[in-house]
Amino acid sequence: ETTVDPNDEEVAFDEATDEFAPYFNRQTVPKILITTSDRPRGRTVRFCEQLSTVIPNSHVYYRRGLALKRIIPQCIARDFTDLIVINEDRKIPNGLLLSHLPDGPTAHFRMSSVRLRKEIKRKGKEPTEHVPEIILNNFTTRLGHSVGRMFASLFPHDPQFIGRQVATFHNQRDYIFFRFHRYIFKSEKKVGIQELGPRFTLKLRSLQKGTFDSKFGEYEWIHKRREMDTSRRKFHL
Repeated sequence: ETTVDPNDEEVAFDEATDEFAPYFNRQTVPKILITTSDRPRGRTVRFCEQLSTVIPNSHVYYRRGLALKRIIPQCIARDFTDLIVINEDRKIPNGLLLSHLPDGPTAHFRMSSVRLRKEIKRKGKEPTEHVPEIILNNFTTRLGHSVGRMFASLFPHDPQFIGRQVATFHNQRDYIFFRFHRYIFKSEKKVGIQELGPRFTLKLRSLQKGTFDSKFGEYEWIHKRREMDTSRRKFHL
């Protein structure tokens, strides 16, 4: 995919009128619902709880059999701006669905390499409630811009730098690596970082217009392995 120039007039117009424009115009305040596939196991539950400490104003709710199509209208009625669904397979978190409310889009990611806090070596102390900085690296195509804007809109606009916390989404060869760190000022000239966790890796499977609709949803992009994975030099984000 070709990279896009952030100063391109067409890109600027699209971003001024897309579903994320109210967030970037500061008309909405992010409020996130985090839920799971039905009957999550311990590791998935712990991952959701730790993810909620990374994303300010996020709330964990366990579905108890409720269909997503019924959850979404309730989220909208309660002023939630985004819905995150963590899926699992054999007790291990393996998928993340992110739906921007009320009008979409909805992204479906494969998730791998999940590490909870206790599994991270030399980790820092528990995160504080300060709003973190957000770093989005290497989302350079039109599709990458859309995905980057989805991640950005999960977090409040104004980071609280006193907390020295930073959440990074780093795209490399269409794999998105997430890390959560704290800066440590060792001296006036030396700065170290401590990883706080959790950490995980995402691979985009599809981007759908609107909110979740597995049957009739219109897809903006879908990953087709046999067609798209033939070249090691062509990337989509």
